[in-house]
Amino acid sequence: MTNYRGGDRRVHNLSRARELRRNSTDAERALWRLLRSEGFEAWKFRRQHQFGPFILDFFCARAKLAIEVDGGQHYSDEAQAADERRSGVLNANGIRVLRFTNTQVMLEPDAVAEAILHGLLLG
Repeated sequence: MTNYRGGDRRVHNLSRARELRRNSTDAERALWRLLRSEGFEAWKFRRQHQFGPFILDFFCARAKLAIEVDGGQHYSDEAQAADERRSGVLNANGIRVLRFTNTQVMLEPDAVAEAILHGLLLG
């Protein structure tokens, strides 16, 4: 991995990333509050972070960990195949990916927090 943006220092999707930040889903806002809470103060996360051609929901450069929050559009076979390809590219660049559904984030925040802390400590 060349840098925390996947090699290219220019940000091609900056306006798209800003738009995604402004229009976050309820689950993304809830997870962002969680990642900014006391239990995660040692870990800096970026929201809607560009890495290569992708915009990651959340990214911790120190742990090389991406966190994706998947809504209903991710449940089709085609979308799941695209998510697998995307995760493969990220893994090939040394980035681990954790995926959670909107429902998990909203209904099981403690379990999501525990899984993220475990992922951070593995890095």
